[in-house]
Amino acid sequence: MERSLRAARVATYVYFVLCGTLMGAWVVHIPAIEDRVDISHATLGGLLVLLGVGAFTGMQVAGRLTDGLGVRVVVSASGVLCGAALVLPGLARDPWTLAGALLVFGFFNGCLDVSMNVHAVHVEKAYGRPVMSGFHATFSVGGVLASLAGAGAASAGLSAAAGMAAMGAVGMVIALASAGALLRAAPAAAETNPAEQEREQGRGRERARTEASPAAKRRGATGRVWLLAVLALMVMLCEGAANDWSALHLKDVLGASAGTAAFAYGTFAAAMTAGRLLADRLAARFGSMAVLRHGAATAAVGITLVAVGPWMWAAFTGWALFGLGLSGCVPQLFSAAGHADPAAAGANVSRVAGLGYVGMLAGPAVIGWSTHLVPLNHAFVLLTLLCVTTAVASGVLRTGQDHTHVSEWAPSNH
Repeated sequence: MERSLRAARVATYVYFVLCGTLMGAWVVHIPAIEDRVDISHATLGGLLVLLGVGAFTGMQVAGRLTDGLGVRVVVSASGVLCGAALVLPGLARDPWTLAGALLVFGFFNGCLDVSMNVHAVHVEKAYGRPVMSGFHATFSVGGVLASLAGAGAASAGLSAAAGMAAMGAVGMVIALASAGALLRAAPAAAETNPAEQEREQGRGRERARTEASPAAKRRGATGRVWLLAVLALMVMLCEGAANDWSALHLKDVLGASAGTAAFAYGTFAAAMTAGRLLADRLAARFGSMAVLRHGAATAAVGITLVAVGPWMWAAFTGWALFGLGLSGCVPQLFSAAGHADPAAAGANVSRVAGLGYVGMLAGPAVIGWSTHLVPLNHAFVLLTLLCVTTAVASGVLRTGQDHTHVSEWAPSNH
């Protein structure tokens, strides 16, 4: 069992990298596709909304399918179909065909996103300790691989369609090759010693006499999941805003050159990746609630420094703290949703991921609209308020004591 569990964990890493690579392959080919279809930036922006609509719809569908068909089937099928759909935008010849291609590609990418996160929850439950943040860290690796592959394809003179078809085909092979290592079913909670099992059974009987009905508990879990989803929306709105406005902040507000300004996003992304590599250890030692609370507070300090700091070093420090603070927040929220009700893990993760994705898409637009009222750096104060709200509401991870949830895992004595 231990060997198969390690294999399932490795396979989960592979699917996270695959998801990041396939999405990155679309991103790096956007300029070539925009020229091929002959559309303006404004038209492209409108078409990108369809990518988001497709992804959101796919997330909701995949969440329910994982609960009904099993996560192994949905993850592997989503990986294969997402790889196949990647070629569609490269084949588009006009705005209408590009719109359909983005809708289909977004749908299967959303399916893969949710299903692999549900599988990650199952792996985490089987391990009995936090491992979710490490999976999210490897998603960024996929973006790097896509950039390298896209540069290689361009150097070789391949068209966008050929380059995306090649990457999609490789993705399909990887998805099929990794499918056999996925868990066949959701695991039971991590094993405890006999004495602890007996004490837990006694506590269970006591709870059964005093607690509300199963239906009431299910309604309570659903309400808690929606609160997690709102927090995910706020956190991912902050992340989306950083993606699109960090470089422009340095260029337009602080007068940095284009080359220097580009390092703002690089600083944010590097800090976020590093933070996710550390977050699992912190969650195991201090609990996921502490990771969410202190992470959101750190992000609030960072973005406030960006908003009010008049110096270049302050901006870079602020963006680094912002990325470091946000890094562990989303994995804790996804994990909490998956553990809230094991029988509905897929549906719950899809709710949190879906609303979070709405926040990711809305972030750039919200900051953009705010600049009609205040300067760009002052608009970032809104992100400070969202981070502070998340820190204050982090106590939601303390609830749900009947579930094997990362916030309840105590530091190991081994």
